[in-house]
Amino acid sequence: MGGSLPPKEANLFKLIVKSYETKQYKKGLKAADTILKKFPNHGETLSMKGLTLNCMDRKQEAYELVRLGLKNDLKSHVCWHVYGLLYRSDREYREAIKCYRNALRIDPDNIEILRDLSLLQAQMRDLTGFVETRQRLLTLKPNHRMNWIGFAVSQHLNSNASKAIDILEAYEGTLEDDYPPEGERCEHGEMLLYKVSLLEECGFLEKALKELRKKELKIVDKLSYKEEEASLLMKLNCLEEAEKLYRVLLTTNPDNYRYYERLQKCVGLHSETGQYSSDEIDKLDALYQSLAEQYTWSSAVKRIPLDFLDGVKFQDAADKYIRPLLTKGVPSLFSDLSPLYDHAGKADFLEKLVLGFEDSLKKTGEYPGRSEKEPPSTLLWTLFYLAQHYDRRGQYDVALAKIEEAMQHTPTVIDLYSVKSKILKHAGDFTAAATLADEARCMDLADRYVNSQCVKRMLQADQVTLAEKTAVLFTKDGEQHNNLHDMQCMWYELASGESYFRQAELGRALKKFLLVEKHYADITEDQFDFHSYCLRKMTLRAYIDMLRFQDRLHAHAYFRKAAAGAIRCYIKLYDTPPKSSTEEDDELAKLPASQKKKLRQKQRKAEARAKKEAEVKSEEANANGASKNGKRNVKAVDPDPHGEKLLQIEDPLVEAGKYLKLLQKHSSDYLETHLLSFEINMRKEKILLALQALKHMVQIDAENPDTHRCLIRFFHKVASRSAPTTDAETLISGVLEAERPTFSQLHDKSLMEANTVFLEQHKDSLMHRAAAAEMIYCLEPNKKAEAIKLIEESPQNTVSSGLLGSVKESKLKDCVSVHKTLVATFNDQDAALRWKNRCSVEFPYSTYFEGSLCSTVTANKASQQVPENAENGNIESIPSNGKVEKLDAMKNLAI
Repeated sequence: MGGSLPPKEANLFKLIVKSYETKQYKKGLKAADTILKKFPNHGETLSMKGLTLNCMDRKQEAYELVRLGLKNDLKSHVCWHVYGLLYRSDREYREAIKCYRNALRIDPDNIEILRDLSLLQAQMRDLTGFVETRQRLLTLKPNHRMNWIGFAVSQHLNSNASKAIDILEAYEGTLEDDYPPEGERCEHGEMLLYKVSLLEECGFLEKALKELRKKELKIVDKLSYKEEEASLLMKLNCLEEAEKLYRVLLTTNPDNYRYYERLQKCVGLHSETGQYSSDEIDKLDALYQSLAEQYTWSSAVKRIPLDFLDGVKFQDAADKYIRPLLTKGVPSLFSDLSPLYDHAGKADFLEKLVLGFEDSLKKTGEYPGRSEKEPPSTLLWTLFYLAQHYDRRGQYDVALAKIEEAMQHTPTVIDLYSVKSKILKHAGDFTAAATLADEARCMDLADRYVNSQCVKRMLQADQVTLAEKTAVLFTKDGEQHNNLHDMQCMWYELASGESYFRQAELGRALKKFLLVEKHYADITEDQFDFHSYCLRKMTLRAYIDMLRFQDRLHAHAYFRKAAAGAIRCYIKLYDTPPKSSTEEDDELAKLPASQKKKLRQKQRKAEARAKKEAEVKSEEANANGASKNGKRNVKAVDPDPHGEKLLQIEDPLVEAGKYLKLLQKHSSDYLETHLLSFEINMRKEKILLALQALKHMVQIDAENPDTHRCLIRFFHKVASRSAPTTDAETLISGVLEAERPTFSQLHDKSLMEANTVFLEQHKDSLMHRAAAAEMIYCLEPNKKAEAIKLIEESPQNTVSSGLLGSVKESKLKDCVSVHKTLVATFNDQDAALRWKNRCSVEFPYSTYFEGSLCSTVTANKASQQVPENAENGNIESIPSNGKVEKLDAMKNLAI
């Protein structure tokens, strides 16, 4: 580097490099300018100056200087390396790899460039190139431990674990017998455990166990050693030895559920389905009784038997488990027991058991069959459990009565208000649920969890502005909304996006959904620093797990929800594109003068409010934007805070396709993925791709109402197509004719006959009836009245799905969906009103159906009786300081 310069300037060039490495950028710039005064065309100096400027956020100048430097010295590996570093800083990894390869053509043995190239290849999963680069590094520097380990890891990632084992064995052959020294024992032990895991992955179980025991003294992580040994013994069918080891591990951690599961496997008493014979249940009961005597303080050893016991034994075990937890006042007891509600009969017994506790505690203050008095709080937690129990079973009236009784008993327990909020949410009263959650939040302003629950309820009630004010209470001062984004608070952004979508604010909804997508891009980038760190620190097993997690990152539920939400926004934008300014002016001209005046006043007020909010935010930023050293921390201002520019796209379906590809790659097992693919391709007139999506849907869930809709719609669309005129259209028609018989639902049936058969098979399901009715209207629009009648004749107890406890909530969602179908698809306001009136009786707490007990209806009744300025007509809102302000909630917080 700097070899073409005189000695003085060459030393200055070294100073530039050192200053860059130590982040003394001003010092480096000064040295670069000194060299450039004498040698203004020196390529390497120009490149290093550009790299330094890049670190000072002067990117445009940086690129100009680096490109100029490269132009002046195309044969300098330094210029190419710097150009690659510049691209790497902007996450342009493919371009950076090209630059590094050009640098290596000039200097093939440069260790630093090879190392940087290997990191990028690992990041981009160029595994073949990663192996080659790591092998080259090992050849050049075989006495460096990291090069051996890096080469082994590269082979492992390239699906060549046996080669990785050979490399690690070769590396061990270069070590002395007394290796490792005291300071490297942890790292060496991790390498040995990694080698054992490779042997296990290759299926060499006996060799892995032998290697593990041979190197026992050199492995520092004794817990991992014992777990690995027990696992290998179990896989080798040495069950007695494995059992002994798992019993030893249980003495270390008697609340580890995985140890109990493995112990059950060792004694031959494990079932993947959870179904056991009576003999197996007796043996399991005896096993856990002996374990309970040994680990008296363990919670797991008492809880696990509740999963497999039944009858009298279950009753006795549940009684013994629940009593001390109610006495102690454990709020999470219901969450702990909720999986039991999926077992037939157990929920009924739990109800009977806890009702017995309640009755006895109210009469005598004691548990049944006991003479010791219980503290008053035991009754409180019993009522608390019962409220959640009845909520799970859909009996909201009883659940609310129990939680009200608990609140009268002890009105200062925050958990009571949170649970009441949850019950009201399940009952359909989102407004009241948000109010209760806010009340719980105000009882402890320092509790972030309760604050988050309150925000969630507000967003479910579409109170987005209030939710934002509440959410930022736990962010730093200044750019609070940016802080929420920096914290990667994805649940908040998803809930906000869904709320905006419900309110038809597509720009804001898209903004939130795309922010979540950006978080996943950032998480993918965050792995970059670990490629060198994990090899250096020898955390190899964790590193491999992290890489595998990154490879399936986009299969995560939050990403799936965000991508699906964005696609729905784009589809809606395609179906109802925003009006142009000229169209809006034409519509405005048709309005009467009085309405024009009101509309203009409303627009002016909205503009003034937006301007005022912007000024307040600017003042806050100015007040908080200075750091301790006096420098300003200026953050880029969001040029499109409301997502309006996101709506100004030529083809929304092209944008939707980008996210659809990610879903198809990472979430192909989900019906929603193929449903969205079907909707997009039907709109694009890509018939064969729509057919492909339909076949996937039938494969995943052929009886789903959405699958049935798509099946009938697709072949109805195909039947209505004009005769083919081109070779391509003829080919497509031939494919469609060949594929139709493969759908068993349509075999030797017309579409109407297939729809009738579907209805007969699912006549007791509301959503299936609605789908069949919708298809009757689609196939024969003149039968609209018959289709609506089919929905209206649904029995009161029809429900599409749901296990015990979630039936009522699922039914409410289904009824809301049916109402929307009557409005949007059938366009029949009378039928929609009849359905709404019927559902308002069945769901009295639902704000959507305006049930008689929902908060909006009761508030309207109260407002007619109470003076407008009365204090009890108001609830409270939260500004950024955590204090309360008055807000007329019952009028303004309704969905």
